[in-house]
Amino acid sequence: MRFLVQRVTRASVTIDGNETGRIGLGFFVLIGVEDVDTKEIADKMISKLLGLRIFEDENGKSNLALADVGGELLLISQFTLCADASRGNRPSYVHAGRPEMSEPMYQYICDQCREQGYTVQTGIFGAEMKCDLLNDGPFTIWLDSREICPKLHEIRRG
Repeated sequence: MRFLVQRVTRASVTIDGNETGRIGLGFFVLIGVEDVDTKEIADKMISKLLGLRIFEDENGKSNLALADVGGELLLISQFTLCADASRGNRPSYVHAGRPEMSEPMYQYICDQCREQGYTVQTGIFGAEMKCDLLNDGPFTIWLDSREICPKLHEIRRG
C-alpha cells in the first residue's frame, strides 16, 4: 500500500465537471492498494498518516498533526502508485490490487478515518478524476507499507 500525502491549504476533485470533494487545510492523499494488502496493513498506514506531524507550531517547527490543526482529508484512489517502472519505459501494474479487492480496501481506509473523527472527502473509485490543490510548503510525504510494516509484507509475500 502506498500513500502520497500532500499538505494543502485547499484541494478538490472533479469528475465529469462535477465536484465530488473539497477540503480546506489538511491532507490530499493519493492511495494505491496492492494485491497483498490487508486491513492490518491499512490500519498501520492510517495510523502513520493521521500521526504525521507536518504542520507548523507556534515556533514555526513542523510539530503538529492533522487533528491539532483541525485538518481535513481528501482521499483519492490511485492505482498508478503501484507501478513498477524498473524495466523498460512502460510501467507494469501487475501488483496493483484488482478492483474487487482494492475498492473495498479504499472504502475501509475512508471509513476508518471518518470513524476517528476526521472530515473525509473523496473522489469516485475507478473514475477519471481532475484534482486541484494548493500544496502548502510544498510539503509532500511518501508512505510505503513495505517500510511502515515490513514484517506484514514478509508474511503476505511468503
